[in-house]
Amino acid sequence: MSLEWFDRVSGELQDHLESICDKYDQVGHMSVDRGAKHPRMEFYVETEDDDREYFCTLYFDPHNEEFYIDSIDVELGQTSKTILADIEDIIDAVHESLHDFMNDDDFDDDDYYEVDDDENDDVEVDYVLMDDEDESDDILEQVDVEWETPEVTAFMYEDEIEVSYQFGIVQETGDGVLRRVNRIWTDDDELIKDETNFIFSKEEASTIIAMIASHMDSLSDFNYDR
Repeated sequence: MSLEWFDRVSGELQDHLESICDKYDQVGHMSVDRGAKHPRMEFYVETEDDDREYFCTLYFDPHNEEFYIDSIDVELGQTSKTILADIEDIIDAVHESLHDFMNDDDFDDDDYYEVDDDENDDVEVDYVLMDDEDESDDILEQVDVEWETPEVTAFMYEDEIEVSYQFGIVQETGDGVLRRVNRIWTDDDELIKDETNFIFSKEEASTIIAMIASHMDSLSDFNYDR
């Protein structure tokens, strides 16, 4: 079983969709869950209250090395699987799903977060520098980042907690950026979103990777009840 085809498509799909569809470029987002039995890519729009509404889920069967979409026939109560043979079929399926979602009677453009046209190429990341003379004043310095990967889901627990990562390159310095987004859903279905960005140089990257790899066995599995 190989995930090479899955990784290639997930790495290229966002750019393809942005180039052929202005609406997707404005409101569309993609997350990747590589750790599932059948890895998947989920496509969604973000509402003004930082919630997500999904319009398409693309699954990958690693045994047969093929992508597919599940659909439900409401009248018959049956589930069907549509196999997508190549990346053109995949692009068409996601594109069509977006426009079906937007054409729904309940869809309202004003309810959804719209990004700048260039946001996916050069995203501005804010981080805080403290003034030596007055540490109560936060100075926000903006950095242009080109994201090399989509947002990848690292961990999810029963629709209560989701942790995802995204990797990018600082255009001015060539440093790496690791973006971590932590989403927590409360008992009242309120979404709490926390985002952090870690910037590091090429020389640091190998050291960071080696330190984590050599201590993986010392880490504990996640326990939500502790």
